[in-house]
Amino acid sequence: MNGHPTRRAFLAALPFSFAALAAGRRPLGAGLVVLLEHPDPRPGIDGSGVLPARAVEAFGSDVVEIYDMVREIPEIADGIACYCGCAAMPNYRSLLTCYHQGGMAMGCRICQGEAQLANRRAQEGQTLDQIRRAIDARFAR
Repeated sequence: MNGHPTRRAFLAALPFSFAALAAGRRPLGAGLVVLLEHPDPRPGIDGSGVLPARAVEAFGSDVVEIYDMVREIPEIADGIACYCGCAAMPNYRSLLTCYHQGGMAMGCRICQGEAQLANRRAQEGQTLDQIRRAIDARFAR
């Protein structure tokens, strides 16, 4: 695989990209920062709903790696809100659901960036609250 999505994979991701643009937050005013409310992680949540590597491999090995990261930290990802507009999608609950069937993480740099930041901070031993603050600082507008 050359790291580039196939035409079919690219076309499959287009509706999710347009949904993100349509649902994306618009600036509410100069200097105003909009923070999302982070959900409480569900007890006993696991990464079983995260799409397997074979389902996202057409998007490249870096995307596969991010899905693998999320599968390792479901209790963190389930406690983080996504800043890209995913919240407007049906069945959205948290960053974790961006990586489920119907989520748009395979083609969304914000979903992917939040997951990478959350994973790195979790590996450093940070708490969910610390990770949320880092996500807010990086992705809130």
